[in-house]
Amino acid sequence: MRFLLAISFVVCAANAADWPEFMGPSRDQTSPETGLRETLPAPILWEKKIGTGYSAPSIRNGVLVLHHRIEDQEIIEAMDAKTGVTKWKHAYTSRYIDPFNYNNGPRCTPLLTTDRCFTFGAEGVLTCLEFKDGKVFWQRDTRVDFKIPEAFFGVGSTPVLERDLLIVQVGGQPNSAVVAFDAKTGKTAWENVGAKTWNGLRKVHWPGEPTIEWEPGHPDYEKQASYCTPVVATVHGRRVVITVTRQGLTILDAKTGEHLLSRWFRVRQDSSVNAMTPIVQDDLVFISTAYFSGGSELLRVRKDFGGVDEVWRGTQLEIHWTRPVLTAGALFAFTGRNEPDGHFRCVDFLSGKVLWDRDERWPKGGHSKVQPGSEPNVFARGSAILADGKLIALGEAGLLGIFKPDTANVTELARWQVPGLTYPCWAAPVLSEKRVYLRCDDRLICLDFTP
Repeated sequence: MRFLLAISFVVCAANAADWPEFMGPSRDQTSPETGLRETLPAPILWEKKIGTGYSAPSIRNGVLVLHHRIEDQEIIEAMDAKTGVTKWKHAYTSRYIDPFNYNNGPRCTPLLTTDRCFTFGAEGVLTCLEFKDGKVFWQRDTRVDFKIPEAFFGVGSTPVLERDLLIVQVGGQPNSAVVAFDAKTGKTAWENVGAKTWNGLRKVHWPGEPTIEWEPGHPDYEKQASYCTPVVATVHGRRVVITVTRQGLTILDAKTGEHLLSRWFRVRQDSSVNAMTPIVQDDLVFISTAYFSGGSELLRVRKDFGGVDEVWRGTQLEIHWTRPVLTAGALFAFTGRNEPDGHFRCVDFLSGKVLWDRDERWPKGGHSKVQPGSEPNVFARGSAILADGKLIALGEAGLLGIFKPDTANVTELARWQVPGLTYPCWAAPVLSEKRVYLRCDDRLICLDFTP
């Protein structure tokens, strides 16, 4: 993924061992670090009680930034990555209450540049801080500015930076699902996607494939934001933003916001979301959902951006919030909507063929009965990153595993139930300077991953 490496250099100019944003330095859950351990348990360097949330930490130049919530405040906190000692904090009031009784903390991961820290809160507060001291440069309340209805599970699409534009899936009405902000000032640069882009298109793979007739307030259209993060890539020589809103796949010109194409991708039930960030390789786009057998599609973007062609489609992978790791021509992924559906699978990227499958199921609601020391010896719906030729995987009850990305067999090198980690562990592992950072709902743990 040469183009993704180029993005990381232009946007962040980060050190190779940094993890400065969601999904890492190349935005694909991989790190160039080598010389990592293959055995567990690993020494715990430090641990810290934290506020609630699902946001992963980000790390740049030895500084870790975590976005979490304590009582009625969302807190952006910078720490020494080696010790966990706080360097600065910025807090603001949050009244968000999850309507489905999940936690009320932020879901999006901080984005760190040389001199800026960008965060996106559970209620849609977009903030730009000075990286060195937490001073506020600018802040936007996207709920007010873009007429955003309340999301199912709070705001969960992490912003990305493309040159001087901060690109955010805000879900605004009627035509502001995706917005680009001037990263220096916070002013709106462009906005697009909504009634004018979807009206008249077909609801692909729905019975009869009816034409979309955009109606304000209709459950198919009142919410636009999904929980996947936009991907910026070069496709057919053009810099584009690829994202999946609640309605489906959309591709925009990265500089101007010009709409290039859209394709319906959602199941018929209202109680469903798109949460997996797309995988883009050359002109291929992989998308997936875990709801009601929506499954996955690998699509090829036509040269004129006049549409897409299906390469394959099926339920081999039904991805919830995590994202597969693409390596060795295969997708390594934890699949399943809920804990009882959990499987770890390897799927050939170009054909969709399941190369191997391992059962990781855990009875639904089992987390409420688990006491420390009695966690299930399965990953359920886990998440993984790739470094040093190894997959580092975290299960949702705190089971840590190391795997070889072997397309022929499941090759597990080690596993360990990390002390202090409890359900839900829904943020993927973070790696920086041979240290692995893991979080659950109330604890952040730093592990030594040197051999």
